[in-house]
Amino acid sequence: MLADTPGLHHVTGIVGDAQAAIDFYTGVLGLRLVTQTINFEDILQHHLYFGDADGTPGTVLTQFPDPHGDAGRVGTPQVESVAFVVPDDALAYWQERLDDHGIAVEGPCERFGERALRLEDPVGTQLELVGHPRPTIDRATVEPWAAGPVPTDVAFRGLSGVSVLSVNPYATASTLETLGFEHEAEHAARIRYRASGTRATVVDILDRNAPFGREGQGTIHHVAVRVGSEEELHEWRALFDDRGYDVSRVKDRHFFHSLYVRDPGGVLFELATDTGGVAASNDGDRSGESLYLPNWFERDRDLIESQLPTLTVPTTHTRDR
Repeated sequence: MLADTPGLHHVTGIVGDAQAAIDFYTGVLGLRLVTQTINFEDILQHHLYFGDADGTPGTVLTQFPDPHGDAGRVGTPQVESVAFVVPDDALAYWQERLDDHGIAVEGPCERFGERALRLEDPVGTQLELVGHPRPTIDRATVEPWAAGPVPTDVAFRGLSGVSVLSVNPYATASTLETLGFEHEAEHAARIRYRASGTRATVVDILDRNAPFGREGQGTIHHVAVRVGSEEELHEWRALFDDRGYDVSRVKDRHFFHSLYVRDPGGVLFELATDTGGVAASNDGDRSGESLYLPNWFERDRDLIESQLPTLTVPTTHTRDR
């Protein structure tokens, strides 16, 4: 019997310029760049990992920079937005900070007893900041992400969850239930499913009409959920294959093993092993400063570095108030 997933592992989006992404996610949102590496499917493009100091599953947002790619369009079937946990009493700070940086903010809106702010990154990726009470955050034992200008007490605590647009919400709901998510509540055409873990547990299905999306800058490529082991991945692969899902082989992603499955509603899920973390090093504020390559790419380092832009990652910050 396969174990239910405890929650999300990471979320991966597509952005444009890598330096602009770092400037926004570290300089404005105060996130820690824990690893800069390459896209294993295209070694001449970066892959950026933001998260807590260890890259703990459930705290990780990754981005594929594609500076020459077309702008995407958010729609079905896609992950519509990604939400992050902040202390509920920090939402006023975030409204003021984002306004000071010229970033439009919607909200706070209230749903399921939570308050949320909504914004976009520079290429249009849809983000949400969801306020959680501090006791709830403390029980989840997730440390603040902050390694930059944002004070620790108001900083991001990791992922809250994602919202998805499906061409068949019932089919996507069935996939979530297969993975171990349980139906929790409904509000204004938003159906909430929750996993059993303590962090990054929410997937909301948006049951509404939406145009078909187009993958590109400003869209979210996939959402990954946590599984216990590589052995379990092979069991999940057999289960999804038996049910006629479009499922990949198990892949070695160096930091973890994973497979991809596109559910009948069209949403792309990844199942990834729940390792201790995906940070390439534990160098504190120097984490993410240099390009990290798995051993099998080291022989091509000179070629790779000659084709990639050099990225500047802040290492010393004055915390804002």
